[in-house]
Amino acid sequence: MRKSFYLGAAMAALVAGSASAEQLTISGPWLGADEENVQKVLDVFRAQSGIDVSYVGSDSFEQQIVIDAEAGSAPNIAVFPQPGLAADMASKGFLTPLADGTGDWIKENYAAGQSWVDLGTYAGKDGADSLYGFFYKVDVKSLVWYIPENFEDAGYEVPTSMEELKALTDQIVADGGTPWCIGLGSGGATGWPATDWVEDLLLRTQTPDVYDGWVKNEIPFTDERIVAAIDEFGAFARKDEYVAGGAGAVASTDFRDSPKGMFASPPQCYMHRQASFIPAFFPEGTVVGEDADFFYFPSYSEKELGNPVLGAGTLWAITSDSPEAHQFIEFLQTAEAHETWMALKGFLTPHKGVNSDAFGDPTLKKMNDILLGATTFRFDGSDLMPGGVGAGSFWTGMVDYAGGKDASDVAGEIQSSWDALK
Repeated sequence: MRKSFYLGAAMAALVAGSASAEQLTISGPWLGADEENVQKVLDVFRAQSGIDVSYVGSDSFEQQIVIDAEAGSAPNIAVFPQPGLAADMASKGFLTPLADGTGDWIKENYAAGQSWVDLGTYAGKDGADSLYGFFYKVDVKSLVWYIPENFEDAGYEVPTSMEELKALTDQIVADGGTPWCIGLGSGGATGWPATDWVEDLLLRTQTPDVYDGWVKNEIPFTDERIVAAIDEFGAFARKDEYVAGGAGAVASTDFRDSPKGMFASPPQCYMHRQASFIPAFFPEGTVVGEDADFFYFPSYSEKELGNPVLGAGTLWAITSDSPEAHQFIEFLQTAEAHETWMALKGFLTPHKGVNSDAFGDPTLKKMNDILLGATTFRFDGSDLMPGGVGAGSFWTGMVDYAGGKDASDVAGEIQSSWDALK
């Protein structure tokens, strides 16, 4: 359903005699090109509403928004890079619930709509759950990258199920090739690429409520379903014949260098599972959609768990209540608010009412089709966990696992670190 933004704000401003008297302040993490892009979206709102909007970006947004909220000087709207901080601020009474009916709109108009409502719903200071976050600008992680020419030369077809993906993996080995390039190296953040693998595989082997319980520590890492998901990753990463350089190279290979083997002649590997940003590390001049392409990291057809998508994204929440803030959230429900950024770079949306032809980049359109086809969307699990786990023991544990440590032992150590935080 396409929803048109009515000009109630502008009319109210005219009646009041001065549109400039109405102001809206927004703070977020975007600087540089992303800030330029969001300003173009805000320009549309300014023109439609007559409201004076100011956006301030910061590379230390997460720290600054807390300081501002505690000082009583928060902007009207804050753009959170992940839900954890927003949930924490809601619990302290620093966020205002979105207008009644917003959740119903999301469920009707966003692909996997209930997922987005769940991701934006938190307990307030009184302990009651309310919808606080509206997701706008999303990233997709459930992607497998490949070189079409390599597939064509070898006679391989893009798999459409996990069963087919595993069969293709075995076929490539039988043909004398190496199916995967995997690298976990990332300086002080080494190990994070493996957490994405585990999260994606958990969503493909268990129902979403298991994923949710795990992220909240209601289901421990030591649960057999979580351990099994870790071992699912091992089925790809811990077999020498499956990985370029052998399983021993997985932990020491930098994630930025790992996809380069696909471009070698002959190919050092045929596939690389990574998020939508990875083309930034492809060889210079690579044209995505021609020289390299991607497909959806598929689900098991036999498990009938739909098409889950793992990703990330920004949520917009009201940190200083005002009528203008609610009017802006309403504006974000319009197709135009999404299509304006779609015509630029770096934007994906689950909004089913947009015109996909508005994308200025066919690659983004193809990624967005994966997002629109999602039956379940879940946010990167490690980003939702406490920092000591999600950006600590989970990372290091996966490095240990890639190095040969037993999944149950690794899971036990990660869980012990989480328990120690209590």
